[in-house]
Amino acid sequence: MDHTTGRELGGRTLSVPRLRAGTPERAGLDAGQLRLLVREIRACTGDAAEAGEAEAAGAGPIGAEGERPWAAGAVVIAGRGPVIAVEEAMGWAVRYTSYDETSDTAVELPPEDRVPVTVDTPFDLASLTKLFTAVAAAQQLERGTLGIDARVGAYLPDFTGAAEHDVTVRQLLTHTSGLRPELPLYDCPTDQARLAMLRAETPTTRPGSAYCYSDLNMLLLQHVLERVTGRGLDVLIRDGITRPLGMTSTAFGPCPGAAATEDQRRPWAKADRGMLRGVVHDENAWALGGVAGHAGLFATARDLAVFCRTLLAGGSYGPARVLGPDLVDLMLTPPGLGLAVDQPWFMGELAGRGAAGHTGFTGTSLVLDRATDTYLVLLANTVHPRRRALPDNRVRAGAATRLARAVQGA
Repeated sequence: MDHTTGRELGGRTLSVPRLRAGTPERAGLDAGQLRLLVREIRACTGDAAEAGEAEAAGAGPIGAEGERPWAAGAVVIAGRGPVIAVEEAMGWAVRYTSYDETSDTAVELPPEDRVPVTVDTPFDLASLTKLFTAVAAAQQLERGTLGIDARVGAYLPDFTGAAEHDVTVRQLLTHTSGLRPELPLYDCPTDQARLAMLRAETPTTRPGSAYCYSDLNMLLLQHVLERVTGRGLDVLIRDGITRPLGMTSTAFGPCPGAAATEDQRRPWAKADRGMLRGVVHDENAWALGGVAGHAGLFATARDLAVFCRTLLAGGSYGPARVLGPDLVDLMLTPPGLGLAVDQPWFMGELAGRGAAGHTGFTGTSLVLDRATDTYLVLLANTVHPRRRALPDNRVRAGAATRLARAVQGA
């Protein structure tokens, strides 16, 4: 393989260059567009000066909701090839102490008690966890221990709902199983009751007939992986992905230094847990002990940039190879395995040429574009101190558009 694609050359495996800090110019990107990218995200974390400058420069809406900014804090990384062109932290990892339901306002900590975001702050990845579950599955496909079109019932005959309807591994990975988006596992009194509910769940539409994004797909895939390997998902991801890639800040919780998420209480949430920091936000992942196929990982933006670079380089990073180029192609080619492809609602102008990525409910996202060898990681705690009725994806899409224009203007 060569240093760009990570492909084998003459039976030898060549090392893919590791990420290194650089400049937009060195990365072959337009510096002006990347300055606007950072300025617009900074404005969305409540920086009044940046908000004014961003609006004066013709930026789009900054994503504020009344007096509350789009996110308390954020970290953004953008780059091309092995060069990180932008790595910026802004705002607060912990800004609020609670949410006042009576006044419908966020209760702020005194300035001296707030915790600033740094580039080393881990965030609750939420559904970005699904990408790691998908790679773990792709590794088993490559090894032949899992079949892409094999029936889930062949591995999990006790999961009668999926088994009786001939749901396949491919359908789990492409969200075409027909399973509904989620189950109220968080309301089950015991682990046995949660498992029984998941085992009995049947598709609501004919498997393979329609797309329906579902956490249940990755929960079933987790059980498949654990059944065929005899190892827990946390071990599979650690030993197969994060450890060989040197992603030392990526792991399932608890993660005490992470950015805070939500004052999680009914009626806006599904459980009464109070202000969360360092424990998984997703209620079902929490009910399942913090390790789940659909949510539960924490990571820094730099670690996710390594993950993006690995996929862009055909499954290799440094001397490590975690996946072969053929499997990476399968993941990144429409409809994608575990990854969304060409979704303008969060990819902006990067969509339309094969860009792939994912979002997470807590405010996380990543996009990678093989056509231009670029990547964008945006981690934010948009649910701090309370989730919104409707997520605002304009900031994600706007940042991706700035990166697309940075390529065009270089």
